[in-house]
Amino acid sequence: MTFTVQDHFFRKAKKHHYLARAVYKLEEIQKRFKILKAGDRVLDLGAAPGSWIQLAGEIVGGAGLIVAIDLKPIEHSFPKFVVTVQGDIYDQGFVETVLHDHVPFNVVLSDMAPSTSGIKAADSARSALLFERAFEVGLWALAPGGTFLAKLFHGSDFHRLLAEAKKHFSQTRVVRPEATRKQSKEIYILALNKKT
Repeated sequence: MTFTVQDHFFRKAKKHHYLARAVYKLEEIQKRFKILKAGDRVLDLGAAPGSWIQLAGEIVGGAGLIVAIDLKPIEHSFPKFVVTVQGDIYDQGFVETVLHDHVPFNVVLSDMAPSTSGIKAADSARSALLFERAFEVGLWALAPGGTFLAKLFHGSDFHRLLAEAKKHFSQTRVVRPEATRKQSKEIYILALNKKT
């Protein structure tokens, strides 16, 4: 049964020329919470191969801006309002240099996930580290009132990370989109309206 759902989203992505099935996770969150608007400035962390860029680009349009960063090269070609950069977000100097001319952002997205080992505790700990780093970058790069959305493997760090998000944002939501594979522990923490 799992494969049917998986194949459904995979086939749908191919049919609609999206680069990955992950686009439907963002699409569902967008439909429910309207986190992206025309003209928004968006930072997309862990963006390769680029399906979230595609969807965000359709929404923000030419009056907006998307800056997309990944350790892997982002090879697809995008419209002029999309800036793609290869690099490591753990390198604060790199982040500040790349984003210097573009901050502040209205929305920071992170679909980053660790290379999985199959050891659940280790994988969720690595996912928590990626979430924390995305959150640090988000706090630095977001305008007051901004939105943060990031993937996390549900594990022992979940409650601590959610509490941290609640400190800095007026509202938080925990979302598990329909396109998530059944056996996956991944969820998304959505934090709305960054406090000043």
